[in-house]
Amino acid sequence: MPDFASCRQMMLLYLKARIPFISLRTDERDRALELFRSLASELNIPVYYHTLSQGIRDIATNRIVNEDRSAVGALDYASQQILQRQNLTFILTEVQDLEGDTPLSRQLLDLASSATERGGTVIVITTSSVWPRLQRQGMTLVLDAPNEDEMRSIVAECLSPYRGAVPIEWAEPEISEAATILAGVTRIEAENAIATFLAKGSILKSDLIELSRVKDRIFADIAGLERVKTSDKEVVVGGLAGLQAWLEKQRPLLTMDLRERGLRPPRGVLLVGVPGCGKSLSAKAIAISWKLPLYRLDLSNIHGQYLGQSEGRLKEALSTADRVAPCVLWIDEIEKGLAGAAGSNDGGTSTRLLGHFLYWLQEGRARVFVVATANDIGKLPPELFRRGRFDELFFVDLPDHSERQEIITLYARRYMHRDLSGAMLGELVDISDGFAGVDIDAAVAEIAKEAILKGDSMITDAYWRTVFTNIVPLSKTNPEAVENIRAWGRERAVPASGQPLAPEAGQQRARRNVLV
Repeated sequence: MPDFASCRQMMLLYLKARIPFISLRTDERDRALELFRSLASELNIPVYYHTLSQGIRDIATNRIVNEDRSAVGALDYASQQILQRQNLTFILTEVQDLEGDTPLSRQLLDLASSATERGGTVIVITTSSVWPRLQRQGMTLVLDAPNEDEMRSIVAECLSPYRGAVPIEWAEPEISEAATILAGVTRIEAENAIATFLAKGSILKSDLIELSRVKDRIFADIAGLERVKTSDKEVVVGGLAGLQAWLEKQRPLLTMDLRERGLRPPRGVLLVGVPGCGKSLSAKAIAISWKLPLYRLDLSNIHGQYLGQSEGRLKEALSTADRVAPCVLWIDEIEKGLAGAAGSNDGGTSTRLLGHFLYWLQEGRARVFVVATANDIGKLPPELFRRGRFDELFFVDLPDHSERQEIITLYARRYMHRDLSGAMLGELVDISDGFAGVDIDAAVAEIAKEAILKGDSMITDAYWRTVFTNIVPLSKTNPEAVENIRAWGRERAVPASGQPLAPEAGQQRARRNVLV
């Protein structure tokens, strides 16, 4: 990802070499013009730029040299001037329809040919690709949004004039964290965000949390991803000792600068296990605990009907995730989107999707923490388990005796606003042997609904027993599938509980992820 300094250096060489056609891909027109303004001053060469609102201006003096605001008029004027004068540089900031063989592309191609003969340079600032035949007349560059180093300078510059005038609690560590949060947004968006905080009369350390929300609003309408709203009131975490301990170590690394040691930020976890045991809620719990926005990527909805559409959608979604970083990216039931890549009859689409996803997962450096869940482990491609993709593979098992007691207690407090007696709790724990967390949730929720309809005084211990007895969990309706999943988890995954899984059925189950 070219930063401002490297892009500037390369553009300087292109202008010295008088490359006849240059396309600069960026979302920041003003930042690009700032770059060219400094280069024009350094090289002492005439540079003109065109906008649809102002026509053609001298970039050094901002003087209007041609009032024709149309793109065609700008090209005609540039053609005339290049034929009459040597070494002119024209920048076109708002020329549309250049991706294919269009009249404007043809006119630009002729202009580039004239520039070749007269030592001129034509530059197009664009957000999309350029007609290949036109692009072969010159060079292309990409100016990405400010990286963390640039963003650190931007934040510091925004705060510097106000220090001493308003309370500012941000020192170097907070500025660095703010830069990490804002990486991926444009310079003007970052300046607007800081200005908003300054407008309230202070910059506090607690504003860093709000800064993440500001960035989230910037990318509120993003393609390919679903923003998931989270609340700490919705998710109460119990157990999860192994996973929680691992996450506590990873959290600081997500925002630290690891480049000096050549390390990448934590990439994520793959959670496999018995359905209904809290794998999906883990993503919400991590986002809440880390105070990061949560996005959901549904790989099964990525597939399109046209050739290349699926790959384009996935690429756009992952690119968007990189831009909204730092964030948590939740991929629920990943096997549904990546299963059968090697043997499917879809013309190789699934294989290409898998390849692109694995490449992004392994080579990406953005601070995107992936939480992928899987139920049907037999359908997962083996390439997904290779080290270097996910940081760790955790297995989420059925709750044991003590965990069922904890889950029932938590749900009783949430839905019924009460604690059960020791005797009643013990009975329900025994009845719920083999239940997943979702089964216990369903049972207590059913009791709570009855309490709303008839009143809490009408809910007897007998009714609690009846409702729990009527629940038939997956471990009883499909015991073979559950045991196969548990056998796979014993051999290949780290227990989310932090304790070894029971080697054989019938032994005490390991502690597991309890998310309520």
